Amino acid sequence: MTVETTDTVIVGAGQAGIAMSEHLVQMGIPHIVLEKDRIAERWRSQRWDSLVANGPAWHDRFPNLEFDDVTPETFPPKERMARYFEEYARMFDAPVRTGVEVTRVRKCEGKPGFIVSTSKGEIEAQRVVAATGPFQVPSFPRIVPEDAGVTQLHSSAYRNPESLPEGAVLVVGGGASGCQIAEELRRSGREVFLSIGEHYRPPRRYRNRDYVWWLGVLGKWDEIKTTPKKKHVAFAVSGYDGGHTVDFRRLGNMGVTVLGMTTACDNGVITIADDLRANLLEGDRAYLDVLREADDYVARNGINLPPEPEAWNIEPDPACVTDPVLAVDLAKENIGTIIWATGFKFDFSWLQVDAFNDDGTPFHKRGISAQNGIYFLGLPELTNRASSFIYGCWYDAKYLATHIGVQRNYDAYENT
Repeated sequence: MTVETTDTVIVGAGQAGIAMSEHLVQMGIPHIVLEKDRIAERWRSQRWDSLVANGPAWHDRFPNLEFDDVTPETFPPKERMARYFEEYARMFDAPVRTGVEVTRVRKCEGKPGFIVSTSKGEIEAQRVVAATGPFQVPSFPRIVPEDAGVTQLHSSAYRNPESLPEGAVLVVGGGASGCQIAEELRRSGREVFLSIGEHYRPPRRYRNRDYVWWLGVLGKWDEIKTTPKKKHVAFAVSGYDGGHTVDFRRLGNMGVTVLGMTTACDNGVITIADDLRANLLEGDRAYLDVLREADDYVARNGINLPPEPEAWNIEPDPACVTDPVLAVDLAKENIGTIIWATGFKFDFSWLQVDAFNDDGTPFHKRGISAQNGIYFLGLPELTNRASSFIYGCWYDAKYLATHIGVQRNYDAYENT
């Protein structure tokens, strides 16, 4: 049986895969993009109904296509984001094949390249780009037993307040997903408990500029002007409800019971760490540091941006902070649902090559793996803070495409 051949196979047609394809098209490098569902599927079916982009439309896009139906400062809803990537792929006729699942990638025997096994047959490629993104397998701690009498789901399975069983809701996780879901549930009339850990809490806007702009001018996207940030700390920023600064005290004052970290469960009682105040103070420190750096930047560069003294005000502590709750009885509080907004983990079991650390994480430098011909794109911290964001992965893809072009030149020399 004849095996199809190409230079590069890109696995995944989300933002990373589409960005990679654009650069390879521009360079004239033959390739195929394989996607098991639809283009940008996770935006459609693995997010809640009210999700919007975390950055405004002028920023959360690729350089060569603007949104034609939303204002620059709008946070586009998830369906519009999915359609954007479809439009982008059509713009340069990306060779995307949807409904094709990659089941295994293995090294060719006795020659360069890889055999890509799919649900539609095999493809032989000289290179493979894993562009499956950071949101692969929902991850949450198995703290609460399955027989605890509550519905447990990951944030990727949450859709809207009406889809949940009756009763109060415990949301675990203080990042963008957790705080948005908790606020939506509270506004719908639900009793809500929100368990948070240490987090990074920047202002959504300051002095008439969105935080993504401040990230750029203060060097925080590239992380070359700041002290290294802590790893695995929740990033508490959102575009929900037109975009506003995440403030856990504000949530507490609107009726959400904010808690410290969830640590254990015994006989239906959740144990909460006594770390809420420390976590809030650490978030305040990060927030005020940004304001301070922004003010210094404005003064140093003589930029005419209006001062915003009210941004320095910290809301009063709600009762759940002054008298923290350290145990939550699920039955007594009538909690019917626990939503775990605790992130994702990698699953590269299909990629059977020598490109991983002992713990299963990719071993790479700027997306170029230890296995010649294997690349990673769209992962957090691939190059810098921007790497898993829409605009950042486009530039990472350009770097990897350039590397592929160089390797093709080496291959051509060896074959002369």
